[in-house]
Amino acid sequence: MPEPSPQEQISRMLSGYWISQALYVAAKLGLADLLKDGPKTAEALASATKSHPGSLYRLLRGLASIGVFAEDNLHHFSLTPLAECLRSDVPGSQRSLAVMTGEEHYQAFGQLLYSVQTGKIAFDKLYGMPVFDFLQKHPEQAKIFDEAMVGVHGRETAAMLHAYDLSGIRVLADIGGGNGSVLTAVLREYPAMRGILFDLPGVVERAKTNFQAAGLSERCQAIGGSFFESVPQGADAYLLRHIVHDWDDEKATTILRNVHRAIGAGGKLLVVESVIPPGNEPSFGKLLDLAMLVIPGGEERTEDEYRKLYESAGFRLTQIVATKAEVCVIEGRKG
Repeated sequence: MPEPSPQEQISRMLSGYWISQALYVAAKLGLADLLKDGPKTAEALASATKSHPGSLYRLLRGLASIGVFAEDNLHHFSLTPLAECLRSDVPGSQRSLAVMTGEEHYQAFGQLLYSVQTGKIAFDKLYGMPVFDFLQKHPEQAKIFDEAMVGVHGRETAAMLHAYDLSGIRVLADIGGGNGSVLTAVLREYPAMRGILFDLPGVVERAKTNFQAAGLSERCQAIGGSFFESVPQGADAYLLRHIVHDWDDEKATTILRNVHRAIGAGGKLLVVESVIPPGNEPSFGKLLDLAMLVIPGGEERTEDEYRKLYESAGFRLTQIVATKAEVCVIEGRKG
């Protein structure tokens, strides 16, 4: 096959949202779950999902052409390894991520021009409130967000634990720890460790349920509050994974200064984020940075930007540990 021309390459990039929206519809309708027990026709799937048979066939055929689902000679569709990721009952499921990115996030990206021209947050313009306020007011979307984050970050947790040694930490505080999935994995890896999960009160209640189900209630304390006001004391290390990138420098500095006030002598700050490489080097973080621009109003940062951010909050950046995922562990100590 000849190398596609620049025009052809740009054309394929421009139609990228065709694929993302097709995946969204497949996830929203739960097609992968309906196929887990064996192949089915588009007509059978349409009956189960209250969809138009001919239109659903066209969706499935289009996705099968890129390896998501497979069609046989009798027009039965089955799962492929890619389609398996859209099942809701598999480890690392991407179904909720597909739904989340296909709904509010897709709409926000449609306002990228607004954010680029004004520096303002597209999500706030569309929905009349910041994204985390929106999630507090919409429990179903909050549930999808939690599930999506587990799907996105599950691989990162294993990569983080493989790359960075947490032994010797008696108490780990997960600041903005969400539903507790990260802290649960860490505590299982380090049986002598205790944990503190800190997040907004409504979020903490979901985490408490998860800790109880995991048998970790006695080893983990869940505390509600705002990291813009304070964070709990009493931990040896403070973990912030995909928290700092949600905020601009002013708000990120406020969070880190509150950690600085809580952290004891010898304590560690562990920020887990993408670190933007220099030049034209490909980086998922450079595109994720656009999502930060239009949805929460935060940003991905370079090593120099993290160093300056740490210094502004009273920390000294001591090392950056790369992982096999798209994130690094950015270690800091009190300056």
